[in-house]
Amino acid sequence: MSADYWLNRWKNNDIGFHESRVNPYLDRYFTNLKIPQNGRVFVPLCGKTNDIAWLLEQNIQVVGVELCESAIKHLFGSLNVTPTVTVHDKFKLYSADNLAIWVGDIFALTANLLGSVDVIYDRGSLVALPFTLRKKYSRHVVMITQKAPQLLICCVYDQSKRDGTPYSISAQEVFDHYHHAYSLQLIRCEAIANGVKGVVPANIVVWQLNKKD
Repeated sequence: MSADYWLNRWKNNDIGFHESRVNPYLDRYFTNLKIPQNGRVFVPLCGKTNDIAWLLEQNIQVVGVELCESAIKHLFGSLNVTPTVTVHDKFKLYSADNLAIWVGDIFALTANLLGSVDVIYDRGSLVALPFTLRKKYSRHVVMITQKAPQLLICCVYDQSKRDGTPYSISAQEVFDHYHHAYSLQLIRCEAIANGVKGVVPANIVVWQLNKKD
């Protein structure tokens, strides 16, 4: 899955992964992470998600990374905010007030560029990547965030019945990716009414990943 794949999906408005409302599990479970006042949350592969507006309303600093620049332009437009745009090596940085988005390849994002973060919110990142990239992604995010706690939202269904995103992520796979850095807590598992693009049964699974002592 190349960068062009995602850029073309944005170009063609093939963005079924973009939710028109705030994710209900964010509202319900984000406080479990006990982010400090004026804390900083990392949203990988953020797109133009409405979840960012919700996070900003909680007086939380948000830092994201996204490959598609047009998505970030739309994001700031939806917030009615004019960003400052600067260039840093392979990235453009769109920033304003409590929001900073790095435009570029997440695998090129370093801990120094990202800065310190208190928590990670992953609703659409792990499920967007094919199996061959998920291990690389999970280890990279753990490294650049210094094992910041995570709210991780996945889906589970019979992957043999369809190909493509959102990918099914089993409990075993979550364990394999993250058990070395986190204690894992399953906090929600519920059926998706119409399944995933016609595949039923399918479940939404919400994980809380806490840094190991």
